[in-house]
Order: sequence, then structure tokens, then C-alpha cells
Amino acid sequence: MRDLWSEQRKLEIWLQIELLAVEALADAGLVPRKDCEILKSRASFDLERCKELERTLNHDVIAFTTCVAERVNDPASRWLHFGLTSSDILDTAFAAQLVQAADLLIGDVKELRTAIAKRAREHRDTPCIGRSHGIHAEPISFGLKLALMYDEFGRALQRLENARKTVAVGKISGAVGTNAHLAPAIEAQVCRKLGLRPAPVSSQIVQRDVHAEFMLALALVAASVERWATEFRHLQRTEVLETEEFFAKGQKGSSAMPHKRNPITFERLTGLARVIRGHAVTALENVTLWHERDISHSSAERIIFPDACALLDYMLVMLTNLMQNLLVYPENMRRNLDLSLGLWHSQGVMLALIRKGLTREQAYEIVQRVAMQTWEAKHAGRTDADFLSQLKQDAEVARYLDSNEIERICSLKFHLRHVKTRFRKVGL
Repeated sequence: MRDLWSEQRKLEIWLQIELLAVEALADAGLVPRKDCEILKSRASFDLERCKELERTLNHDVIAFTTCVAERVNDPASRWLHFGLTSSDILDTAFAAQLVQAADLLIGDVKELRTAIAKRAREHRDTPCIGRSHGIHAEPISFGLKLALMYDEFGRALQRLENARKTVAVGKISGAVGTNAHLAPAIEAQVCRKLGLRPAPVSSQIVQRDVHAEFMLALALVAASVERWATEFRHLQRTEVLETEEFFAKGQKGSSAMPHKRNPITFERLTGLARVIRGHAVTALENVTLWHERDISHSSAERIIFPDACALLDYMLVMLTNLMQNLLVYPENMRRNLDLSLGLWHSQGVMLALIRKGLTREQAYEIVQRVAMQTWEAKHAGRTDADFLSQLKQDAEVARYLDSNEIERICSLKFHLRHVKTRFRKVGL
């Protein structure tokens, strides 16, 4: 990804576009074929010479074309940049870079989903507590949690694929987009050979809502990374410890406390997602430009797009590594399940009472009362401090449900019986 956004690579694409334009002009009979061949055989550049020229010229494209003309050293160089404006080169090259960056990111997400899928299948039937508001709710399986993650990054994959398609647009339409000096057929040929489509209409530039959409897609993918980094950070808390970021041999967790094992990489991913969100705001600000173009967007784009693409590339690779090496503690998951004293069966019991003829309000009141009695038994240190025992002892519950019915309702398997179906629905 760094190589893709390097100055050297950018100028290589510039040269490719310049030569494709000359070739299209030769095909149209507007440039002598001999001159076209001379340019194709001699055209090159030296990055340091381009920089040296730019210090005097204060214009990057003119410095580039001047450098290429020097190296061609032939009258044929007059056809270089013929009929073009700087943004024809800049925006078309930018599109090519964004498409290639998207391809790398798409590959990253595919690798990540492969890692998630493996861990999801591994823990498909590993029970753990589900939480809402941070509080124990009802049981799920850890594999089902990861299936949700797998599905979310399926949407991330679609977003990147859609963003790739959106941004794959170039323009060779001149200073204000009128094709006054180069026919649309020239533009179409150059874009086609670069794997791009020509903008149906443009000003001096490709309109920046296109690029903002690309950046918003990156920000959304980064938000998904952050969402799961935050999840695993919570699961590593000492009081929870259901999963843990891999801690390498020789690694240190704290300068002051030798015992610490911290989720530092997950925390790093959380912070980097904030940076990409900030870049998305800048990309949105770049949509509004004066008339056919100003260059207020240009300086910002030189920072935010290479930075965001490189950051997201890094984030996805890191998250893949974290998922491959994530430490999972099923015994702690079971311990945490037991902390709720079986109270997560409350909805099942309430629905069973409704099926017996009680109103929802009546059933809710009975089950809530038994649930509060269970907590009171826990605080009192009694041996019957679990929901199942309290249900069996309750006279009002016994009017509607016998002991066997209660035990059948209060089954962990009841909550996980559709996990296989959910796995199939997301393609696992």
C-alpha cells in the first residue's frame, strides 16, 4: 500500500496516461505514428529531477512533463500533454490509485473473514452470556457472536467493492470539461485501457462527491473494526476474561506493573478508526469547490487518501492476526453464565405461563417476583440461590408448571437450538 501511494508510483501512472493519450491521438490520425513510437520508447522520468524542476516552476505537472521532454530529447516530445490539462492526469491517476488501493483492502477483508469463519466454527457451540446495556441478558454461543462479526465484514466487503466501482472514473476532457481539444473518443480509449470509465460529464475535475463516497466507505469499515475491537477489549476485562489478546513471549504490559497483560492492539485499532472518521469529514468538505474547479481539495487529498488507505490496510491486517491468535476461555464463559443464577431463563418461563392462560402482565409479575427472590437468596448466602430452585419452590408457579416442565424450559440447549440455522444463513 505504501508503494502504491509513493511519489514514484504516482509519476509512473502519470507517464502511462500521457503515453496512452498520445497513442489514442496516433490511432485517430492526429499524431504521426513515428512520433508516437519515439515517445513510447524514450519517455521516462527521474524523480529527483522532477523535484528539482518543481522547486523553480512551482507546478508539479509542468515539472514532470519538462523532465520527460528532456529525456525524450526529440521534437516528438511536442505531443506530450497535447490538449490535456493537469487534472486530466491528476484525477485519472488518482482514480487508478484508488482502484488499486481498493483491491488491496478487498483482499484484506477476505482474509479477515476467513480468519473469523475459522474461529466461529471452532466455537459454534461454546455457550456464553449475551449482554444488553452491559448486563447479562440471555445465553448465546461465542461462535454466534463471531458469526455476527463475519456477517458485518461481509457488508464491509460489499462497501469496498461498491466504492471501488464508484471511484473507477477518469477524465480526459480538458480545462473545463468540454473536450474542446480532445474528442470524447480519446478520453474513452485512455480510460478503458486503465480499467476506468470516463466521467459522463465533468468540470476541470472529477466531482469530489465520488471521492467522499470512497472515504465514507473506508470510515464505515474502520467503524466495524472499532466495534469489534471494543467488544474484545470488554471481554478481556479482568472481571470478564472470556477472551484475551495474544501476549507474546517477552512482551511487557506495563512499565510500572509487571503483571499487566493489556489489549493494546485492540485499543490501537480503536484510536485509528477515529483518525479515518476525521478524514471522512475532510473528504466531505472537499465536495464544495468554486465553479469548474479550485484546488482547496488538492492539498488535503494528498494527505487523507494515502493515509486512510494505509491505516485501514494496517487495521485489517492487525485484526486478522488478532483473530487468528485470540485466546478464548470457555471455562470463564461458563463461570460468567453461572453468575446470573439461571435468571436468563426468565423470558422462557414467562412465555410458558402465558401459554397456560395468564396475561402477559400477570406472567411478568410472577417471574419478576421469583427473580428478585433469587437475588435475595444470593445476597443471603443461601444454598438455593438459583432461579430453577426458586421456581420449583414457588407455590404460584406450581399452579401452572410442574417440576419437569420447569426443567425443560430452563435448558441451555433451548437457547442455542437455532445456532446452526444462523450459521447457514451467513454462509458458515
